[in-house]
Amino acid sequence: MIFNMSKYRIKPFAPQDIKTYSLQSRKSKVDIKKFAQVFAPDEKFSRFVDSLPDVLAGKDFKEFITLMGKARKQDKAIIWALGAHVIKVGLNPVIIDLMKEGWVTSLAFNGAVIIHDFEVALAGQTSEDVESQLKNGRFGMAQETAEVLNEAINQGEKKEVGLGETLGEMLSKSNYPYKTMSLLATAYDLNIPVTVHVAIGTDIIHSHPKAKGEAFGKLSHRDFFLFCSLLEGLEEGGVFLNVGSAVILPEVFLKALSLVRNRGNLLKGFTTAVFDFIHHYRPCQNVVKRPHGEKGKGFYFIGHHELLIPLLAASLKSSGLGK
Repeated sequence: MIFNMSKYRIKPFAPQDIKTYSLQSRKSKVDIKKFAQVFAPDEKFSRFVDSLPDVLAGKDFKEFITLMGKARKQDKAIIWALGAHVIKVGLNPVIIDLMKEGWVTSLAFNGAVIIHDFEVALAGQTSEDVESQLKNGRFGMAQETAEVLNEAINQGEKKEVGLGETLGEMLSKSNYPYKTMSLLATAYDLNIPVTVHVAIGTDIIHSHPKAKGEAFGKLSHRDFFLFCSLLEGLEEGGVFLNVGSAVILPEVFLKALSLVRNRGNLLKGFTTAVFDFIHHYRPCQNVVKRPHGEKGKGFYFIGHHELLIPLLAASLKSSGLGK
């Protein structure tokens, strides 16, 4: 069979005369020294962290653990900013344990966190089925959640404290059967500052008759300025973690950081990290990329909170760092 020649004038590139070099002479990004190591199940957990590959997120994770350890050893701020998803996937015991072990110096919440933390303390359960409840107008209409929280917030308006401390005191002094699982109550008992940053209309308790916008605004505003003071502890070695907040807490962090620097504290040499199950614009820009200037470093760890945060906690506790 005879095949016709191509009608194109351009001939295919001929590779016969390409220049090659020895693989051994090439600089490569990965070599076997950085490969993962096999972890034996009877070894200490710290060996598991060491066994991670020294590549990409594995390398970043080990570096972040080391920086957390340095922050704790030097008594620098370790600030955890949490979205509500952290509670909804059952991580209160893990965070509480880290609080007791000295790996948390303060907490920042969005408004949804106080909803779920309260429900856990009172009922031992939280997170309603939004889709089914929304169909008949029952979403967000739990009586105790709205009445108790709004009453406490309204009472707190008369005090010179913020929203986090107000609710922490209320839960700590309550007789709720599951208050030992509450982040707010535990933080209050341990004298760990909590700030709550509310956007009106985003939380179910805002739509109830007892809700007072002026109370939310006053207490959350106080917490914002407390948060600014807490950020000053990041100077030269502190750590700020944003776990599960896609918008509110990254925005609050950026504005507070600017305010602190405007007052003269340039806040250099600190570490930031985002833990979330997808890549978000604001956490990436506001927490990881923009804040540091010439000194400091930001990390972005992508994965399910219910896996990453227990992994982080076990890694910190087994590291022996920070003591």
